Amino acid sequence: MTHRVVVTGVGAVTPLGIGRKAFWERLRSRCVAVRELTRFDAAEYPSRVAAQIDDFDPADYLARRRVQWTDRFSQFACAAAHLAVEDANFPFDLARDEIGVFTGSALGGVALAEEQMRVFAQRGLRAVRPLLTISVFGGAAASNIAIEFGLTGPATANANSCAAGAMAIGDAFHAVRGGAVRAAIAGGVEAPLAPLTFGAFTVARAMSVANDTPQQASRPFDARRDGFVMAEGAGMLLLERYDDAVSRSAPIYGEITGYGVSNDAFHMSAPREGGEQTALAMQRALEDARVQAQEIEAINAHGSSTRIGDAAEVRAYERVFGEGLARVPVSATKGQHGHALGATGAWEVAIALLAMQDGVVPGAVNLDSPDDACRLNCANAERACTARTVLSNSSGFGGINAALVLRRLES
Repeated sequence: MTHRVVVTGVGAVTPLGIGRKAFWERLRSRCVAVRELTRFDAAEYPSRVAAQIDDFDPADYLARRRVQWTDRFSQFACAAAHLAVEDANFPFDLARDEIGVFTGSALGGVALAEEQMRVFAQRGLRAVRPLLTISVFGGAAASNIAIEFGLTGPATANANSCAAGAMAIGDAFHAVRGGAVRAAIAGGVEAPLAPLTFGAFTVARAMSVANDTPQQASRPFDARRDGFVMAEGAGMLLLERYDDAVSRSAPIYGEITGYGVSNDAFHMSAPREGGEQTALAMQRALEDARVQAQEIEAINAHGSSTRIGDAAEVRAYERVFGEGLARVPVSATKGQHGHALGATGAWEVAIALLAMQDGVVPGAVNLDSPDDACRLNCANAERACTARTVLSNSSGFGGINAALVLRRLES
């Protein structure tokens, strides 16, 4: 027996705003959170722009003792989980072993590890944080969420680069649909704004160097794009069975109907130029949802703003949609909130659900000169759109691809 799976809560900790309402309102008002990086001195770095969060206080969500035990990575995750639970008005009247936690993060607690390495080098082992080992591993966020809410169902984590958040949601969707759990907190989290971690991406020449014009640095599918802009934050969704949500009159943002994954098996940092395996992930999601490509009425693109990544993504859409691609409106929002690696896929699933609910397709800010190699039905400004079925696409280093099919519930 399978179950319909719906999203009833959205928890967002983002550079655009904290909480679903602030995040969505600022996205729709075309706010751009990208600016000069001030978290540390990056004066000698090739890239000096980022989308950082400066108004986050973990004490707003966690008890003082829990704040002391956790790092920024887990604090973001727990805060987003609290926001999702509150947004869903979730009563926790199920057995705690029937509720799962599924998280994704490319880098986990690497920022704390980096900080403590400096402490170790300068002051020795006795000065190292005693809880370092249990703070930095990739599963720490899922475990801390489980502890925070007393959830004894599965608490799993993946480290699948920039597709991690989308994959966590997909895995949770399959778990709820298949009956392994009745509800789940699922999403992505990232806290990568630390000197070595940030610097490593600049050395890889993956990030924008538009330091003089930070708000225009991230420009998905634009001819002048020169790399992605790193961000931090978390996005968590509350997933539950449709019947359970209806029985408690919960708010329903939409239904998850399909999930597909693949790997390029090609290169650790570059996608296949033809987009073959990205297309395969999308096709598998469509098959899982039992819909045809022509039934997709909008696309939420990965749109990282890298030269090769955006072009390969468009090739993948051409493979899946053929000549029908021109009719499908596309949103690409990383120009506003930046790219928080494993967290971003969760933000974008939330954006797709909220866009369906409000009948819009968000604009792609900074799309001033569309690249001829990236021909999409993508616009700079928001557009009205009554899409009922949306495809959300995510890809990441290591050739990892994930896609989700989302459906608006008709009233």
